[in-house]
Amino acid sequence: MPSFNTVNAIDYILIALYFVIVIWVGFYSARKNKGTDDFFKASGQVPWFMAGVSSWVAGFSAFMFVAAAGYTYKHGSGALVIFTSAFWAYLAGYFYFAPMWRRARIGAPLEFLTKRYSPSTTYFYTVTAIVPQVIGIAQGIYILCIFVSAALGFDRQVFGFAGLQLTGLQLTMLVVGAVMILYSVVGGLWAAVLSDAIQGVIILVMSVIIFPLSMAYVGQGGGFTAGLRRMYHELPHDYLVPSGQPVEFWFLSAYLLSVMLGYNVAWHFAQRYNSVPSERDAKRMAMLGAWLSLLGPLMWVLPVMGAKLIFPDMAAIWPHLKAPEEASFVSLAMLLLPHGMIGFVVAAILSATLGQANDAFNWLSAAVTKDVYVPLRKRVGLPPASDLHQMRTAQVTMLVIGVSGVALAFVISRLGGAFDFGLKYYSMVGPGFTMPVALGLIYRKTPWWSGIASCTAGFALCFLLFGLDAWPEQAYARNVLSAALGSTVVFVISAFYWRPEDPKSALAIQLDRDLRTPVEESNLPSGHGALGVYAVIGNLSIIIGLVLLACWLVPSTAIAPASINVVGGSILVAVGLILRWVARPTRPVPAGKSAG
Repeated sequence: MPSFNTVNAIDYILIALYFVIVIWVGFYSARKNKGTDDFFKASGQVPWFMAGVSSWVAGFSAFMFVAAAGYTYKHGSGALVIFTSAFWAYLAGYFYFAPMWRRARIGAPLEFLTKRYSPSTTYFYTVTAIVPQVIGIAQGIYILCIFVSAALGFDRQVFGFAGLQLTGLQLTMLVVGAVMILYSVVGGLWAAVLSDAIQGVIILVMSVIIFPLSMAYVGQGGGFTAGLRRMYHELPHDYLVPSGQPVEFWFLSAYLLSVMLGYNVAWHFAQRYNSVPSERDAKRMAMLGAWLSLLGPLMWVLPVMGAKLIFPDMAAIWPHLKAPEEASFVSLAMLLLPHGMIGFVVAAILSATLGQANDAFNWLSAAVTKDVYVPLRKRVGLPPASDLHQMRTAQVTMLVIGVSGVALAFVISRLGGAFDFGLKYYSMVGPGFTMPVALGLIYRKTPWWSGIASCTAGFALCFLLFGLDAWPEQAYARNVLSAALGSTVVFVISAFYWRPEDPKSALAIQLDRDLRTPVEESNLPSGHGALGVYAVIGNLSIIIGLVLLACWLVPSTAIAPASINVVGGSILVAVGLILRWVARPTRPVPAGKSAG
């Protein structure tokens, strides 16, 4: 049994510091929220680099370090094919979807459905999406807390809390959920973007450190390259060469389609593309996401493949977990990292999932407020809701959704492996919702009812085949491809009923004009306004870095020396100083002189 470094007092301090930072970010962001335009899309003034990092972080969560780590542990290099596929999706965003979303000129994500189809379509999507989104939030909390409770070392303990007996996993879900709800409700999209930026910095630094450490440990004293050579000689051929489910035709086809939809027409991506000043900025953030999605997984997948040699029997180490392989990454961290950095890694995993949940909160509360609550008030004869009233309504909606997600996480924790649950769940609810959005964005000449009809057809075919248990050996591919097929066929048929003279087609015709009209460039001066948030992220990076540098004095082991804390802290301080330099105010150009 390996000797793990579970969290101690020093690590708790770092984790607590991160919680304080996240909550502070929420209240700092609240000062920027003067109305719903700020709360839902940051008034379209988020710097493109920050928006790109935010969208990248939003594309994964603790899922990558827990569920995806378990999948990699079982399947080997085939996981690289799966988990770098977002690169191709972001490229599609760069060439088409990013500029289209920016040209859509929407204030809330589901406003697109009103413009493209009808208000009825927006109501339909909002009402039917609430339960799936709450389940998604619950799953994210559960996956996150598998990691956190294990790293904290009390995953097998039982605690008394408010008269209840809670396991360590359940107590972790409760505390993490409370923090997540607090900063999301207070801060809106600015909180999501700022916290995502902090998360991106933490995750990249953590990955840069744990990648060479794990390879060197596998090399048994021979260094980084020795670790790679040992993996090549000792791991099975089928593990090193992509094989099995990850490259099986039907599974891979369905997965690539899901990724293409998820990274281009999911509502939080639409929201990110509308949060930047210009169309060119939207394309830049898509390209940044593409490269981060290609390089990032390399630093996570290869260490987990090495964990196959370090921990050949994960079930013996984590016998109480339903899917022990999902603890492979946390096992590496607890083996190879010193105290201080352990807390840093826990904070990184917390970062990713909190940001993903905030995205779900934000777009769903925007939809409920702007596309359901406001029109319903008008329909029943109530006076129009003020901008401040709408923002408060969105915050209450976030609170209800968050509490429901935490409660449901307790149920999901009893259902088995996180990757299998997530794969099956999203295969049934994802494509049915997203296919009509993608089709409607690409082709705009279908009648107002085609969105609802296409969505309904996708779900109907998917659930029919599920009920018949057709092709059970290809359940994931069956769910994804049948939903896509059903949606597409009905969408194509509906095009024959397009009538441009129908008054209900007016909004779709106007949207078509908007999508053909580029967004004008922003005239905001460089180095001012929203760019100043880089200084905020820089300051926070420096604070965390200095705390980590102080952990050089913490007792350590030969396997996990304190010098690792110094490396991590130095990188963070350097990143912070660079960000502060980027955010420096620029001097105005004197009249009559060229800006060069």
